[in-house]
Amino acid sequence: MLATLAVAAGLPVAGPAQAAPSVNYTNPLATQRADPHIVRHTDGYYYMTATVPQYDRIVLRRATTLQGLATAAETTIWRRHTSGEMGAHIWAPEIHFINNRWYVYFAAGRTDDVWRIRMYVLENANANPLVGSWTERGRITTPWDTFSLDASTFVVNGVRYLTWAQQEPGISTNSNVYLARMGANPWQITGTVTRLVVPTYDWETRGHRVAEGPAVIQRNGRVFLTYSASATDANYCLGMLSASAGANLLDAASWSRSSTPVFASNAATGQYGPGHNSFTVSEDGQSDILVYHDRNYRDISGDPLNDPNRRTRIQKLYWNADGTPNLGIPVPDGATPVRLRSHDLSTSYVRHYDHRARVEPNVANLADSQFRIVAGLAGAGSVSLESTNFPGYYLRHRDFALYVEQNDGSALFGADASFHRRSGLAASAGLSLESQNFPGRYVRHRGGLLHVEAVSSSAERASATFHLE
Repeated sequence: MLATLAVAAGLPVAGPAQAAPSVNYTNPLATQRADPHIVRHTDGYYYMTATVPQYDRIVLRRATTLQGLATAAETTIWRRHTSGEMGAHIWAPEIHFINNRWYVYFAAGRTDDVWRIRMYVLENANANPLVGSWTERGRITTPWDTFSLDASTFVVNGVRYLTWAQQEPGISTNSNVYLARMGANPWQITGTVTRLVVPTYDWETRGHRVAEGPAVIQRNGRVFLTYSASATDANYCLGMLSASAGANLLDAASWSRSSTPVFASNAATGQYGPGHNSFTVSEDGQSDILVYHDRNYRDISGDPLNDPNRRTRIQKLYWNADGTPNLGIPVPDGATPVRLRSHDLSTSYVRHYDHRARVEPNVANLADSQFRIVAGLAGAGSVSLESTNFPGYYLRHRDFALYVEQNDGSALFGADASFHRRSGLAASAGLSLESQNFPGRYVRHRGGLLHVEAVSSSAERASATFHLE
């Protein structure tokens, strides 16, 4: 019931801690779509909106699965005005379902002053937001008539809040992040306006002094707010705030702020400038999904805002043992990776450290424990496990010990790095990996390290069984 109410309120529902099944998506989800916002509604559909590179309209698509959004028909639900207000730079739309109506929050400039960016709201009373009419509810009024954008809304303990980015007079930044309660209508704020983030760290001030694009996810009585920082090129990244859901969220002292980025460019995976994220949930409701944009190249000619190739991407978000989210790194394009949790050491995961494969709990460097399951290098119906943070490196055995090493293209490496996927030897819901070139030997942990060995006892079968998360 609580999950249903949260979905109705337009909130991402955090799934159970730890043991959430793996997800299977392919990136990018959509090309030339920036600032993506995806919401899963009670009607069984995911709704997605995003910034188009022409900055001239608001588009919306829906599908019953996240991957289905990639090929779903896209509808233009609103176009910019031909003169005056709301006539230029149509940016960062978000769709929310509030009080049985659909609302889209977006930013726009004027035709006669394209950088006079302000926040606006559309409303639609139809159950299906792809049809029906959208009413312009006008501008969101804040204490200062200045550059403002990226409005987002969320509910904590029955109170609806608006968070956004704005340039405040007297502060020499491009934008800071703010928070206020929403008024009687979801296009109005009321009461105290709290400044949450002023960009001061080096990673927040590269190119521009920016904090923008706030997004909220909640779990276990805590509120986490991510935001985007720096210029919209390869410097773009995510920071994070956290607070107790029981605290006064309008007291800036209630929030703690990360001193380093929680999500940033990664040259190894070929992903640059990840940011302007949102959160949604998997189809089974058990996994939290990070939604964001990035580019697959670092260098941009001219103004990054004129480069159209930001892509919408999705990947699973994991949770640390202390209850904080672990976003990891932007994963490579293609199939999303998984983690392999040990069956008998239920809080330990397969990971590499100094290229040696082992099982450990509390893997803070998440990508060390993420692998993409791909067609086996040796063929014959086998699979291989490719490292997420070292693409081209695979789990392989050497002298029956397992390592993560770079594929040298040899037949021996291909055979050593190929396994047959079997039902879990200790639990059919899990899986076991049988060596392709040494049938009867399975990947198992012993003394914290991974080996390829024959198994016979129940304890050995348990050590050779893993669960995908």
